[in-house]
Amino acid sequence: MSKQAPFPFDSAVRPASTHGWRARWFHIIFGHDDRPGRLFDLVLIVAILSSILVAVLDTVQDLHVRFDHAFYVLEWVFTLAFTFEYVMRLLVVARPRRYALSFFGVIDLLAVLPTYLSLLVAGSQYLLVIRAVRILRIFRVLKMTRYVGEADMLWGSLMKARRKIFIFISTILTLVLIFGALMYLVEGPQNGFTSIPRSMYWAVVTMTTVGFGDITPHTTLGQILTSLIMLVGYSIIAVPTGIFAAELAAGIRDARQHSACATCHLTNHQVDARFCRGCGTPLPSDAEP
Repeated sequence: MSKQAPFPFDSAVRPASTHGWRARWFHIIFGHDDRPGRLFDLVLIVAILSSILVAVLDTVQDLHVRFDHAFYVLEWVFTLAFTFEYVMRLLVVARPRRYALSFFGVIDLLAVLPTYLSLLVAGSQYLLVIRAVRILRIFRVLKMTRYVGEADMLWGSLMKARRKIFIFISTILTLVLIFGALMYLVEGPQNGFTSIPRSMYWAVVTMTTVGFGDITPHTTLGQILTSLIMLVGYSIIAVPTGIFAAELAAGIRDARQHSACATCHLTNHQVDARFCRGCGTPLPSDAEP
């Protein structure tokens, strides 16, 4: 098993100091192995969910009329708290600019900008739902970094199959264009197919077997085309799943073949095996799980 990589979004985070208040706060904000770090993450997640709830409830007209002032005060409380947290993160990291441009750094900034923008642009406060992305930090609380290897395997399988998936998507888009154009010609605006883009929307809905029913064919030829595209949709649903599953199975086989025992040189171990199934010797740490 290879040395575990840090959580990818936090790989560039380093403390600005090894002692003093910066080191202490860095450990609290970015750490997750002791009680203060876990408590900070828990409070942060609760604050994020609460702020999202306030933003969502504020869009309900009845609640907005009754609790407008309370929602306004709460939103500014959350915004000031998140602003303080963002500033603290910049103060305790060794490279503030790099953190500010990282994934979570950008998300942290976007979490506080909408409220300030609402002072200039009406309605922008409802962009606060972007704070939901910050809940990705919960993976640190649950110590999900131990699954980075498995995530890499899934990502590697997806990248290996990207050309096949691209060809598949291109084929689907071509079929959607063709069927959309045909339905526009056959049904016409009088039956709801007012343009080729709207007809393509119908083709996507029909091919994916969702069938909203907001646009339906009325002519016999249109119904025949609809039946055909439904059959095509059912026949192609399993294609991308099969492509990805084949690549993933190949990746698992490769991982098992490379996990060779240093004592008896036996291969083909289970992906998560830690000991040799032949002699019981711990598997080498530089082998893939």
